[in-house]
Amino acid sequence: MDKRVTSAKEAIAGISSGMTLMLGGFGLCGIPENCIRALQQSEVTDLTCISNNAGVDDFGLGLLLQRKQIKKMISSYVGENDEFERQMLSGELEVDLIPQGTLAARCYAAGAGMPAFYTPAGYGTEVAEGKEVRWFDGKPHLMEHAFEADYAIVKAWKGDHAGNLIFKGTARNFNPLMAMAGRITIAEVEELVEPGALDPNHIHTAGIFVQRIFQGTDYEKRIEQRTVTNK
Repeated sequence: MDKRVTSAKEAIAGISSGMTLMLGGFGLCGIPENCIRALQQSEVTDLTCISNNAGVDDFGLGLLLQRKQIKKMISSYVGENDEFERQMLSGELEVDLIPQGTLAARCYAAGAGMPAFYTPAGYGTEVAEGKEVRWFDGKPHLMEHAFEADYAIVKAWKGDHAGNLIFKGTARNFNPLMAMAGRITIAEVEELVEPGALDPNHIHTAGIFVQRIFQGTDYEKRIEQRTVTNK
């Protein structure tokens, strides 16, 4: 099945205000730059975004925050974004901060068809408020629910027309987990190849999880913080 679309604008068709989106990446590594720009240029608002972080002020999800297109962030780390901080402290933005491992596990649970699971992470903290607690082997565990996302938007190194994906280096972060978890998964790739061109042994995400794929352009691949040493 050929799942190609021609552009990021076509890929995000159907995303409407009030939806919940998963967006792959860790920091600024492996984020779906093209789709984020397309969303910024759209009229979509009131989004709930599930992402490890919220980009920086002028890049990544920070672009959507600038236009106040996001009403809620579900994240693990958001310390690089001044506009995020301002909106959170002013009450303009709802924020659900959760442990990073729990974020990953809730993505996996959604992709694996598991409605919920138990984890010790967060017990005895604000994370535990309102959650069921069960004891296993003498230790308390919180019940965490799988995410429910309308769309998952991921970025891969290579993909084929059928949606099979290969991630490169540390860009293989939340992307494979989120690709499994959305009701509709959009993949943007640096290189789009013919079916059969990818070594099956190297494929990280099978095409069955992907509904739309396109070749992105003009990737900046920014680094959040660059540290250099003078010798």
